[in-house]
Amino acid sequence: MILHKHQNTNKIALLTDASRQQIDEWIAKYPADRKQSAVMSALRIAQDQNGGYLTDDLIDAVAEYLQMESIAVYEVASFYSMYELKPVGKHKICVCTNISCMLCGSDKIVEYLQNKLGIKFGEITADGKFSLKEVECLGACVNAPMFQIGENYYEKLTPEKIDKILDSLD
Repeated sequence: MILHKHQNTNKIALLTDASRQQIDEWIAKYPADRKQSAVMSALRIAQDQNGGYLTDDLIDAVAEYLQMESIAVYEVASFYSMYELKPVGKHKICVCTNISCMLCGSDKIVEYLQNKLGIKFGEITADGKFSLKEVECLGACVNAPMFQIGENYYEKLTPEKIDKILDSLD
């Protein structure tokens, strides 16, 4: 559904009070007539509120809150890899497969993870604990191959390191 700037659908209520407060903190960083500049932060906050992914209704809620067209917010959410438009596992494993990681063996890391977890990119383990995502450069080329889980980077990966990392997660 494409909403127009002045259409009132009351989807803002889908954002929790805590989420709206966090979004307001980001809005305050910009001139009053540029509140749309907070769109990336608002999407991250809405995604975190929803267990790691955005629904169409949440995208509409962000658009309404920031007084933007829904399509403009959807364009941002669908362009950047940090936003998810479908459910993810409790631990989203973002594996870099860009050139530096590839030259250092990311293909072996991907194969190991897919075999160990029994899933491919874009899938979630049956227990909901893990999902795999292929991503472009995460900026840790010097220590490739690597992946990111949450806010943590794990570098110079080997199957042994991967086992320790995954076993340490609840």
